Amino acid sequence: MNKRVSKPQDIRRRHAEEFKQSLVQRTLEPGASVAAIAQQAGVNANLLFNWRRLHLQAQPPNTCDNDPPVLLPVTVVAAEDPGAACVPTPSGPPPRTAPAGTIEIDINGARVRLRGTVDEASLSTVLRALASVP
Repeated sequence: MNKRVSKPQDIRRRHAEEFKQSLVQRTLEPGASVAAIAQQAGVNANLLFNWRRLHLQAQPPNTCDNDPPVLLPVTVVAAEDPGAACVPTPSGPPPRTAPAGTIEIDINGARVRLRGTVDEASLSTVLRALASVP
């Protein structure tokens, strides 16, 4: 006699949105363990990771934590001798000293003059950009 085996019904649990959100908020706290929170709540860690991913994707990007970019005043000065623009600056002592609080750089036929306080990161960014100009 053959017994008829019934197919299991869809036994997925449905969780309230408030329950999901409270767990997700707990996972966003510094030092929180998603796996531990899921185990305490009796849900699969992968499910909680999915809820967390969906929550983070729905949030607008948070740009308040990053410092805004610093824009520096730049003046482009035409070369005095147009033919000399392609000639590299000879090595040796600089022709003149820039006043305090100003940095002048002659590179690739262009002169960059930076006034005021210049942080290292901004200067590095400017120099990398100028070095990449053909």
